[in-house]
Amino acid sequence: MTPLSALLVPILISAVVVFVASSILHMATPWHKNDFLTLANQDAVLGALRPFSIPAGDYMLPKAASMDEMKTPEFTAKMTQGPVVVMTVLPGGPISMGKPLAQWFLFSVVVSIFAAYAAGVGLAPGTPYMTVFRVVFTATFAGYALGVWPFRIWYRRSLGTTIRATIDGVIYAALTAGVFGWRWPQM
Repeated sequence: MTPLSALLVPILISAVVVFVASSILHMATPWHKNDFLTLANQDAVLGALRPFSIPAGDYMLPKAASMDEMKTPEFTAKMTQGPVVVMTVLPGGPISMGKPLAQWFLFSVVVSIFAAYAAGVGLAPGTPYMTVFRVVFTATFAGYALGVWPFRIWYRRSLGTTIRATIDGVIYAALTAGVFGWRWPQM
């Protein structure tokens, strides 16, 4: 067993490495360029939505009030007629990346803490690099990648976007596992 306190350095280094790698993937490459489609008439759609002053939140249209309503011919007709929309509305205003970037870094720290805990419970100081790598890779892959699949399953998020996010998870898991293997405490 390796105490969590002995793994603070790999936790923090791996979070920084993942933060930098994700910044490169999202800002310096076209890898995620097509994650969201663009409407040719987006100005008209935005203009049509503005009068409703939709508060920030997640929405589904049409949305039944109950399971019984979902079974009605009227609701079935709405679903058939379309469009069926799942959307997230963000508050208006200038784009600020500070808070989301800070939250992403904190999330990366949390994933590394869980991986450190899982590895620390089963691995002693002096454990070989590849053993540490395998355990930490598995834990961090689950943290970074598996959570995107329910959005594909339930909300029909694009398969391409889901696969790209999963590949990102593989990259982040490999980087985290590499840092833990490198910085794993010795005897």
